[in-house]
Amino acid sequence: MSITEVDQTLWSQGVIFAGIDEAGRGPLCGPVVAACVIMPPDPLIAGINDSKKCTETRREALYAQILQHAVFCGVGEASVEEIDERNILQATLLAMSRAAQGAPCDLFLVDGNRGPHLPGEVRTLVGGDGRCYSIAAASIVAKVTRDRAMRGLDEQYPGYGFARHKGYGTAEHIAAIRALGPAPIHRRAFLRKILGEGA
Repeated sequence: MSITEVDQTLWSQGVIFAGIDEAGRGPLCGPVVAACVIMPPDPLIAGINDSKKCTETRREALYAQILQHAVFCGVGEASVEEIDERNILQATLLAMSRAAQGAPCDLFLVDGNRGPHLPGEVRTLVGGDGRCYSIAAASIVAKVTRDRAMRGLDEQYPGYGFARHKGYGTAEHIAAIRALGPAPIHRRAFLRKILGEGA
């Protein structure tokens, strides 16, 4: 299946639709970031795919092209506090709804099996970032946005290695948490197994 097959079918029907995806559900710190992107059928940007299958350099180049050509590109995030208060699923759906605010479309294609409540039809697509061009574009925007934020947080909270691991639970990151203690941007609910139930 071509990554543009879902999109081509909708484009041929005259449907205006957006792809939605997130970045940062799994890390131990930082926000979860979502993007909502409406891509035109022309030009098709070569190389758009699931952000996890692209190198960081490639993602940055594609990000610039997506922003140049997108009909709409919205980004939303949910904070560490919201993740701890609501849980990561609800925080992710919140970030998605924020990203979709003002999107001029009636159909939203959401990566995964759960989608937020939006002012239009919501269709979920498991593995959508590898099966749908518009969702893949959103995955790249979300990933680049979050990675840039984590590089900024690395300067604000040195010693944890955020610029390298982007907050994921690597051995380096876990060792830094144990040595330095949690930073304000760590998700306390995610640290309980590392630091004990009282984290």
